[in-house]
Amino acid sequence: MNVRYRVELSQEERAELGAMLSGGRQSARKLKRAQVLMAADAGLGDEEIVRSIGVSGSTVYRIKRRFVLRNLEAALNEEPRPGAFSS
Repeated sequence: MNVRYRVELSQEERAELGAMLSGGRQSARKLKRAQVLMAADAGLGDEEIVRSIGVSGSTVYRIKRRFVLRNLEAALNEEPRPGAFSS
């Protein structure tokens, strides 16, 4: 995990995440992802994010990577798990 992904949210993305975090009608996992992105955007380092939000370092890395390489929606939502059945 030598690559460092830098999260820079737009005003719209910040507003969307802020509304999501204050609204509360989301899954706990999605809210944690939003918290990670907001913390990274505020300039916190990965270790600080791990301690303050209570997620693993690999989780922080994956969320940031999905945001930088794809988009906000990809960073917030779960990827299909291998071997899972789709209906």
